[in-house]
Amino acid sequence: MGDVIEVANSAPFWIFAFIIIGIVIFQAIIFLRIAKKSAPDVGMTQRDERIAMRTGLITAIGPSVAVAIVIISLITILGSPITLMRIGIIGSAATESGAAQVGANAFGTELGGDDFPIEALATVVWTMFLGGMGWLIVVALFTKQLGKTQKKIEKNNPKIMSSVTLAAMLGAFGFLVSDEMIISINHTIAGIVAVGSMIGFMIIADKLDIAWIKEWSLGFSMVIGMTVAHLTTMF
Repeated sequence: MGDVIEVANSAPFWIFAFIIIGIVIFQAIIFLRIAKKSAPDVGMTQRDERIAMRTGLITAIGPSVAVAIVIISLITILGSPITLMRIGIIGSAATESGAAQVGANAFGTELGGDDFPIEALATVVWTMFLGGMGWLIVVALFTKQLGKTQKKIEKNNPKIMSSVTLAAMLGAFGFLVSDEMIISINHTIAGIVAVGSMIGFMIIADKLDIAWIKEWSLGFSMVIGMTVAHLTTMF
């Protein structure tokens, strides 16, 4: 396993990792510039832009902490450059961990086991990279078409896209939360409390007309959920 980690942390892997992460950062800067340039066209003021930026940053904290925990385990098995490349592009630690396990099983060994040869590392890397190609191909081929479909739908009913967006967000977050809530009763309680806290914060923000509560509601709810999860494990 020591030889495998030495290869996984070698200079060629680091070079490719820096190139890929550089592209990701470049894309983020381009998206940010386009969003800022397009904001007036959709009726957003500079204050709205600041609120959107702040909300995005706060929203990223919770998932980043969860991802960081899994990253540590992946680094010990696959090395830093490969982990950086995969998490930097896909961003889903659960998906990448599952793909790595599938690759190791396909080779006939355990991920991180003593009999984990360099060939198994190659199988794991190919599995992770090919597994992520599907999403990228779909985005490259169908994003433009989806934009045209959106415009056609908005011509018939301008409100329907906001409803579709809300439904998609609820579906995505509901899927992620429900997947965790079935693990144990502690997870279930933490999930229910976090969801209830989020709803409560949004109701309070609407009634008192306080915008910053909406911005921080997700962060507060995650902290409350994690605190409750910790407390429930003590009993």
